[in-house]
Amino acid sequence: MEATVHFINSIIWSKALIAVCLGAGLFFSLRTRFMQLRGFFEMCRLTVKGEKSDAGVSSFQALAMSMAGRMGIGNIAGVATAIAFGGPGAIFWMWVMGFFGASTSYVECTLAQIYKTKDADGRYRGGPAYYIEKAMGLKWYALAFAIATIIAAGFLMPGVQANAIADSVINACRGTAVCGPLDGQMLGMSAVEALKLGIGIAVALLLGVVIFGGVKRIANFAEVVVPFMAAAFILMAIVIMIINYDRVPEMFGIIFDSAFGTHAAFGAMMGLAVEWGIKRGIYANEAGQGSGPHAAAASEVSHPAKQGYVQAFAIYFDTMMVCTATAFLILASGTYNVYSPVEGAAPIFQGLAGIPEGAGYAQAGVEAVLPGWGAAFVSIAIFFFAFTTIMAYYYMAETNLTYVNQNKKRPLTVLVLRLGILAMVVFGAFHNATLAWALGDIGVGLMAWLNIIAILIIQKPAMLALRDYERQKKLGLDPTFDPDALGIKNADFWRQRKQESV
Repeated sequence: MEATVHFINSIIWSKALIAVCLGAGLFFSLRTRFMQLRGFFEMCRLTVKGEKSDAGVSSFQALAMSMAGRMGIGNIAGVATAIAFGGPGAIFWMWVMGFFGASTSYVECTLAQIYKTKDADGRYRGGPAYYIEKAMGLKWYALAFAIATIIAAGFLMPGVQANAIADSVINACRGTAVCGPLDGQMLGMSAVEALKLGIGIAVALLLGVVIFGGVKRIANFAEVVVPFMAAAFILMAIVIMIINYDRVPEMFGIIFDSAFGTHAAFGAMMGLAVEWGIKRGIYANEAGQGSGPHAAAASEVSHPAKQGYVQAFAIYFDTMMVCTATAFLILASGTYNVYSPVEGAAPIFQGLAGIPEGAGYAQAGVEAVLPGWGAAFVSIAIFFFAFTTIMAYYYMAETNLTYVNQNKKRPLTVLVLRLGILAMVVFGAFHNATLAWALGDIGVGLMAWLNIIAILIIQKPAMLALRDYERQKKLGLDPTFDPDALGIKNADFWRQRKQESV
């Protein structure tokens, strides 16, 4: 099974997808005249301002929901993996992907707002499946994305997050009085396997409490947890940098030298730095993947571009702050390995022994500076990152199931989805990380291919919305949206809202 999974993964994640993601970000940056730079202060203003209603959540809640999906294990283990196989220079290319990805996020999330609708319960729903059908007129393509997302977000991707939670807990408590040596047998399996199974069941039970409460509970939970966990993790990275202040200049130097192939040790890895930096950057910030638009469509705004700005800011926050925090605490403490691209060769750099690439790098980094509780702190951070991401995955899968059900109430299909994602959480926690990551990569890659091709084709309404928003702002107005005045067809929700307001 693993060989088949890795073969499929290698096809989906070929260099072509990496080139398309980076190229799309550059293209949209040019088309929007680098709105991610020009509109930075507007992003910040809109992030903390907004309204909510019975049908929709606030802009900040939508941001928190999308950040819950973006800020998963990719922000910790993904960064560490990029360093291990691409060298420290991979971090620079993650920054590049984050910068260009902000414009991609604007386009896809604005499209989600333009073409959103209401479900049978009167709640806002939207995302790639909805804008593909309404803007492209290709229902089969929309169904393909919806089905791919249900499979990816509901069954393939949650296992990565659950596996990371289980592994981080074991790393933190191995040899302590709480867990013991973990080298015995329990319930007919090894103690480690039994503990991972128990962790998976516990996470699944907690997740069930949230997802059975519906979208409002998800939004309320994310609104509180996401900012808190991100701030705590960033603060920890700052503490690590202050303690290792003498290594900070060297850390920045090695990132840039490695990124451009001028470092003596990592010079031959420039191509891998680009590949792993962009690949893990996409996994971490999800720009272009089509995940952010689901939460963006749920927000209550007076103009679609408002949520586009907010979601562009989400990429900055995710990549430039959280991913960078992980990279800094790993590089500043020297707790990482960089593997040679030559199979069987010794590592180019080895700062750790016996710890595989992943979240263990971050745990070792904090533990090296703050022994006794550093690993436990990172384990807690990983739990919140991963748990909220699984929660967001469920929301994405449910939204696409609603699309497949044509907005009709079919509670049995929702129940099957909920039980399925809970089962995959237990499965992912129990099985090995390599298989979990490969399955997760397949899910991300499938969504990215289908979504990026679509938004490259149907980008025009998002560009019209941006120009319209900027025009109204210059006139001193709080922008409102009239699709007919812009020549945008099939924006049924906004057309109906305009008629009701007359």
